[in-house]
Amino acid sequence: MARAPAKADKPARLAVRLTPRGGRDAIDGWMRDADGAPCLKVRVSAPPVEGAANEALEKLIASTLNVPGRAVKVVAGHQARVKWLEIVGVGEADLTRVFGVVP
Repeated sequence: MARAPAKADKPARLAVRLTPRGGRDAIDGWMRDADGAPCLKVRVSAPPVEGAANEALEKLIASTLNVPGRAVKVVAGHQARVKWLEIVGVGEADLTRVFGVVP
């Protein structure tokens, strides 16, 4: 009998470089920040006003990973371009499968 994949015990962390008012909601792939650290490049059409861009980011990532919206939260960088997300219910292998290998 096949085993079901185990759910991640602790949330996965993901660095994202967000572009608000990007014309459309899209994930543009991996990039390196100024320090050389990898981050996922994402654009959303929402403006950076009253958390709208952060909310759009959370919804886009949740939809892409096929997890509930409440599973994705911005935990750092709320007003910065580079943000840290915590995602409940996925592991590093899931992030690699969906977003590709980090360069």
